[in-house]
Amino acid sequence: MTQHGESDLAVLLASMRPTLDPETFVFLTTTQSISTLPLEALQPQMLFQEAEGLSIITSQTAAEAHGFLDPTFPCRKISLTVHSSLEAVGLIASIATRFAENGISSNVVSGYFHDHIFVPVGKEEAAMKVLQEMMKEAKEKVRA
Repeated sequence: MTQHGESDLAVLLASMRPTLDPETFVFLTTTQSISTLPLEALQPQMLFQEAEGLSIITSQTAAEAHGFLDPTFPCRKISLTVHSSLEAVGLIASIATRFAENGISSNVVSGYFHDHIFVPVGKEEAAMKVLQEMMKEAKEKVRA
């Protein structure tokens, strides 16, 4: 691993160590200027500017407390605690494939250090099981 993160797919899968956040998150959109939003109170997990508006991922509690009445995709966040490179190839594709095989939708946010997977409320345990299985399989391959 370099200071910019791990890029070897086998190592990433074997050491991804998923952790489940206890909070429920939602996705929002607004056309408000970012300077007018209560960002400190919203504690966004992500902000992303799109042509149609600003996308925000925040806790369901914060969204409701600040009058966002139309949140979508109530979800749970699973963080992969391995420091993955932003240039790593195949990690998210591998996970998305296995999730699809198990009927689990997901939305992924890649931060500088880690990847974070948002899965629908009610699917978090199944998603964690899939990730744990993938990690176990990868560890066995690395040992072989």
